[in-house]
Amino acid sequence: MCRDAVRSLLLARNGRRTDNRGDNMLKGLNPLLGPDLLRILRAMGHGDEIAVVDANYPADTDARRLVRMDGHDAPAIVDAILSVMPLDDFVEHAAFRPGIAGQPDRVEPVMAELAETVARFEPAMTLVPLHGPAFYERVKGAYALVASGERRLYGNIVLRKGVVRPD
Repeated sequence: MCRDAVRSLLLARNGRRTDNRGDNMLKGLNPLLGPDLLRILRAMGHGDEIAVVDANYPADTDARRLVRMDGHDAPAIVDAILSVMPLDDFVEHAAFRPGIAGQPDRVEPVMAELAETVARFEPAMTLVPLHGPAFYERVKGAYALVASGERRLYGNIVLRKGVVRPD
């Protein structure tokens, strides 16, 4: 990973801006939320799903709509997404990760980080494993895919959008 990408990642994790041009021009938004991702998140309706996939995933092949966020890890991207998008509380499960073939109880460190991120924003939600084709079919059916720079294996997640309730 290049020095600038590492610097951006560390600054993003600390809630500081990551660009070299000064402010990101919007108050209160995670700087990873660029215009393409914000447009997609705004266009998604209740029940639509967005997948954040690792660097090994064939995102160009499977995406109906694609946002490339190379150089950013999956937990940082999920943190940015969940800072503005609620998960669906009308269904039993709204956050999914891949299961590991033949090892249903195995949890990789990246999966634990993703679960912690989900729990921070949606304490009642858990990250549910989907095994084999079930996970990949869910990704293919997602409204949009975010291709991350996540290099750790199994660094994938699907998030189902909930509703924004009136104040």
